[in-house]
Amino acid sequence: MASAFGTFDTPSGSASTDQHRAEAPTSVACAVLTISDTRTREDDRSGQTIREHLDWRGHTVIAYEIVPDDADAITTLLQSWIQDDRIQAIITNGGTGIAGRDVTYDAITGLLEKRLDGFGEIFRMLSFPEIGAAAMLSRAVAGVSNRTAIFATPGSSNAVRLAMEKLIGPELGHVIREITK
Repeated sequence: MASAFGTFDTPSGSASTDQHRAEAPTSVACAVLTISDTRTREDDRSGQTIREHLDWRGHTVIAYEIVPDDADAITTLLQSWIQDDRIQAIITNGGTGIAGRDVTYDAITGLLEKRLDGFGEIFRMLSFPEIGAAAMLSRAVAGVSNRTAIFATPGSSNAVRLAMEKLIGPELGHVIREITK
């Protein structure tokens, strides 16, 4: 598949997976959260990349915020978005590493009712050819809370692009179909 973001393939699955994708919503209402002590709306390239990819795929961004690397701030905002019936998916970037200020993973996993372990596993696998063994330092995670899909990606623009092109973008509608049926 070709796009303004390059060429990439979405593998076809089994007949049932293909049917599920065909039955999936083509537009998902999303919220985007950048977690950073230093980024602003003017220089948040990763948040912009997420919003552009969602728009290109026909999804709608209905909320966008930047919060500092603070577990309480992250949790409070995510809880309000999870309770907002208009928001079907939340995509975050930043704070998924192992540094002292990286609290995104801990804040998000505390809210999840179901985890999508494959997201983090596949993200790290796809990252390995680019960054080598450093891929294991990523705590990218995804799951579901109150019928809302949540994806936490690292903050680098390359990591966000990888997650959006190879994982979130191709399957977002399918994920929403599964959690709302």
